[in-house]
Amino acid sequence: MNNPHGDIPLENHQIAALFSANYAEARDKFLRAAARRGLAVESHELALAGAQGEVLATDVVLDGPADASKMLVVISGVHGVEGFCGSAIQTGMLDLGAPAQAQARPQGAHDTAVLYVHAVNPYGFSHLRRATQENIDLNRNFVDFSKPLPVNAGYAEIHELLLPPEWPPQPRTEGLLDAYRERHGARGLQRATSLGQHVHADGLHYGGTEPAWSNRTFREILKRYAPKVRELASIDIHTGLGPYGVGERIFASFDEAVLERATRWWGELTSVTTGTSTSIPLTGPIQTALAEECPQALHVGICLEYGTWPMARVSAAMRAEHWLHRHGCADAAKATAIRQEMKDAFFPDAEDWKLAAWQQGSQACRQALRGLEEDAAAKLAA
Repeated sequence: MNNPHGDIPLENHQIAALFSANYAEARDKFLRAAARRGLAVESHELALAGAQGEVLATDVVLDGPADASKMLVVISGVHGVEGFCGSAIQTGMLDLGAPAQAQARPQGAHDTAVLYVHAVNPYGFSHLRRATQENIDLNRNFVDFSKPLPVNAGYAEIHELLLPPEWPPQPRTEGLLDAYRERHGARGLQRATSLGQHVHADGLHYGGTEPAWSNRTFREILKRYAPKVRELASIDIHTGLGPYGVGERIFASFDEAVLERATRWWGELTSVTTGTSTSIPLTGPIQTALAEECPQALHVGICLEYGTWPMARVSAAMRAEHWLHRHGCADAAKATAIRQEMKDAFFPDAEDWKLAAWQQGSQACRQALRGLEEDAAAKLAA
């Protein structure tokens, strides 16, 4: 891999060990990494049990000075089951002490911190769901609920086709979905399915009618840790879209004026607004909170979206898991298989995928830190 900032010295077996088999193990590794560094952990516990009866929490670690004016926020588990990848990257970066690596560059380095927000959606992470305990897709939940909610007429048309009473779906059901795709194109079907909707509470990509617990918690975290930050970088880690093992860097700032800076830091970026991304524009992404809770800061952010398997497999896994949530299933073996396929669709348990995910994720974090420091140094020299 082309790595302009040098390689992080981890052996393949060490990289593989960063990844976990379940949420409880992932959380334990993250907390242990913080303890090894002597860093405090703030845990926001959810009043529900995990899949193994474990405590569910969004855990926060600040690595660097509390009064830093420059901060990198690394986010995992917005879409629960996608948290395996982000958690591993956060744990590895904690072990390596990212801000400390910059101490050889005194200008700006001493004024930079990394905020790790681990498992924003701990319920989904533990129970192998993308949605929260409220069945909310968090990246559709950061909207202004005092105003009329976004309308997705396309989803209303296909809701019953996506989640029919029987699974697998009958050929007629799939034929009607195919007809919708023919009329509106593959991108049109993706938009209708994934844009977000606020009507069908048991449906896919439900945005809710009020802020979810994870929404409120994330905002509290930003208010506590970032009120004095002037330059804010963010990396929000996801999986499920794009080519296997490729971490697409999607521009995730609302201010187009920072695109040049983001490109200078991370290289070529894609965009949901221009149609160059595998993703589509979302109605209420988590980056909304970064803009609203840190208005004093210049925000430069990306979503790091790792490809896993072909879209047909990922989409089928999502529909099946959501069907299970909506209708239930008396066949325990069938339910277990659906949950396992959901996990596999968003987290390939393969060494090559894990290695690629770590290399690209750690590189993106270091590029952000270098960008923050170099921009600060340039200001001092000006």
